[in-house]
Amino acid sequence: MSYREESYYKPKAYSQITTHGLDASKHSFEELKNIWRQTINDEFHGICFSMYEDGQEPGDDISFEQVERRIKKLKPHVKAVRSFSCIEGNEHVPVAAKKHGLTTLVGAWLSDDKDANEEEIEGLIALAKAGNVDVAAVGNEVLYRNDLSLEDLLGYIKRVKEALKGLNIPVGYVDAYYEFSRHPELVEHSDIILANLYPYWEGCPIDYALGHMQAMYGQVVDAAQGKPIIITETGWPSEGGGLKGAFASPESAMKYFIDTINWTKQNDIPIFYFSSFDESWKTGDEGDVGAYWGLWDKHENLKF
Repeated sequence: MSYREESYYKPKAYSQITTHGLDASKHSFEELKNIWRQTINDEFHGICFSMYEDGQEPGDDISFEQVERRIKKLKPHVKAVRSFSCIEGNEHVPVAAKKHGLTTLVGAWLSDDKDANEEEIEGLIALAKAGNVDVAAVGNEVLYRNDLSLEDLLGYIKRVKEALKGLNIPVGYVDAYYEFSRHPELVEHSDIILANLYPYWEGCPIDYALGHMQAMYGQVVDAAQGKPIIITETGWPSEGGGLKGAFASPESAMKYFIDTINWTKQNDIPIFYFSSFDESWKTGDEGDVGAYWGLWDKHENLKF
């Protein structure tokens, strides 16, 4: 990998411009759809990559051709792509993204399966040394799921940092926003803070969701000790039910996307929106809404 004089993601002084978001009640469905289309067509920072077509699920080995086809769909709309794993075809995501000029946030998926973790960590290191990684994420919501102890997780983070020393690739760990306040050791051992912010999963009504996300982000800023921050996931499902005061609907999904992208652009906050394509396999733990987080539907067409 060639030497880069400075990192793509730089620390900055954080001062948040608070916005109130779009009043969807003042717009017809068609007007809302037009604003959504304009927002998605006016290139935003990044998106979480969805791997699986109908009939596919984690554990299946996905081809480079399928990955590249989806990367081409995303390229006109985003500058960066986030992947979640380094095995079973997921390793193709950063390679295809780099081929098409996109920046990458590459994740190693960690769980309580230590053998699989070895494959993931070695895969992440290999992708980074081959020049395909701009930011390395060692694990995703491992503490939230109670899959590993904090000590084990920090061991993996330190191992990747040591392996990538001199490559100028920031290394971090992805989890829910509050985990960085609960575990300051995560901040200490991370070059960059990678936080997931989901007002929907906290049952927040859509009219208050942007403000709630801004408060979540503020908590991450307080915990980050001046280190750079990326919002690695946020989104809203377009159908499938609800949770407390949060309800999935096309109107809510469009409003949340418009509000989120406008606010992060105003504040120059890097974000990976969740997610790119609807994935039918995700209806397990998340219920019916799991299949409807995409900006594109499962047929790879823009949803609205």
